[in-house]
Amino acid sequence: MKKIVLTIAFFLLSIISFGQTQSEMNEEENQKYLQADKELNEVYLKIMKEYKHDVEFIANLKISQNYWIKFRDAEMNAIFPKKDKMLNYGSVFPMCWSIQLTKLTKERTETLKKWLKGVEEGDLCSGSIKIK
Repeated sequence: MKKIVLTIAFFLLSIISFGQTQSEMNEEENQKYLQADKELNEVYLKIMKEYKHDVEFIANLKISQNYWIKFRDAEMNAIFPKKDKMLNYGSVFPMCWSIQLTKLTKERTETLKKWLKGVEEGDLCSGSIKIK
């Protein structure tokens, strides 16, 4: 019986000591978003550098990126439409907001990477994307 009580006590203490507060979880997810945003910006800048001689493409990429930011913001507000977000979505809201931002940002990064990776020769519909 003593072993069972000690095992349960140890188990409960380990759960408590490894648990995160909501604030810590919010911050952790925010850091993940910031890392995803950093990668997006790095990819964007690499594309700008690699395609710098294609003036028309660069002008349209800038427009596309500005529209994507507007889309991202609108999408976030569609996911969380209430004005008073903390009141309506609770203390998990900052964490959830960051999770959704990270998801959208990673999707955009993958979309942009195709200009860096290139396409196989013969891809007739690749437009401005370089051939590998």
